[in-house]
Amino acid sequence: MAINYSFVRKVGQKYFVSNMERNRFETAVEFCSQRGLELALPQNEAENNALIEVFKDPYAEAWIAVNKKKAEGNFALDMNNQTLTFTKWETGQPDTSIQDAGCTMVSEKGFWKVNKECFLNAFIVCQI
Repeated sequence: MAINYSFVRKVGQKYFVSNMERNRFETAVEFCSQRGLELALPQNEAENNALIEVFKDPYAEAWIAVNKKKAEGNFALDMNNQTLTFTKWETGQPDTSIQDAGCTMVSEKGFWKVNKECFLNAFIVCQI
């Protein structure tokens, strides 16, 4: 299944795959879901490092599966409403000024940030 993607990284038992396409957050979730996959969500430093290998150019970002809705004042849940066990928030993140919903990206340096502009184009990376 993973061989059909232009970007494939194996970390432990997990694969990160991507066609190197960029799109908005909702499209990213849909893209992975339609293929029976989930939007990428690193669970440790090794996975976070493997995920950012998708970037070939600087200033790149990829969507990750952190819940859009704030939970008790911060972004602490994944898309399946499970508590995040690993995070790598950029300084000042998650942005507490975002009151409603925001989408989380990982930057080329591996740091996470919440962006209320979920329509921005970022890399779509799924996990198996």
